Amino acid sequence: MTTANAVNAAPARPERKMSGVLGTKVGMTQVFDDSNRIVPVTVVKAGPCVVTQVRTPSVDGYNAVQIAFGAIDPRKVNKPETGHFSKAGVTPRRHLAELRTSDASEYEVGQEVTAETFAAGAVVDVSGTSKGKGTAGVMKRHGFGGLGASHGTQRKHRSPGSIGGCATPARVFKGTRMAGRMGNEKTTTQNLTVHGVDADAGLLLIRGAVPGPRGGLVLVTSAAKVDPAKGGEQ
Repeated sequence: MTTANAVNAAPARPERKMSGVLGTKVGMTQVFDDSNRIVPVTVVKAGPCVVTQVRTPSVDGYNAVQIAFGAIDPRKVNKPETGHFSKAGVTPRRHLAELRTSDASEYEVGQEVTAETFAAGAVVDVSGTSKGKGTAGVMKRHGFGGLGASHGTQRKHRSPGSIGGCATPARVFKGTRMAGRMGNEKTTTQNLTVHGVDADAGLLLIRGAVPGPRGGLVLVTSAAKVDPAKGGEQ
């Protein structure tokens, strides 16, 4: 007999093996591949990170690994976080991230995670905070075409035009694309390829651009939606 709780229960989230490392964006440059073609890459100073907690189904209900990155003055860390780092036996770190992975049991608290987590050719997702553009109009923010630039249009060529009806619906719908703050939000660029790894310097060379300014925090993880055209494996 099926109970109501079992019927309404959400389907279990499928677990998969996932790797990741926190780092900072150094900037962009270009390198040559094996065919002497120029490849634009983003240099990421990955790690070193340290494992501060391993979550298990018996205790937390799911498998995950928590990693920490970035030095910080211990005086700037509050007491709950200080206790968390003390329990793990590591010095306080500035940033924390959690990776849900099926092989969490293979990690140990205090273990170091470096750029060698990924190899050349790996397909990854990179998350970061995009550059803030301040308040922007609809043409820059949403790609609107603007009003006509010929005769008959007053000096409002970059205005959005109509934003709603008059008597019906007599309001502006939520989510209407209008002018406002642009950027400075979490962004993920998917299916990027690791062009090369410099293990000694702790650098990842990732083909293409990644979110954020130089010096910004980024999280490099295994690709969630692998593109078969790039030779990735799920």
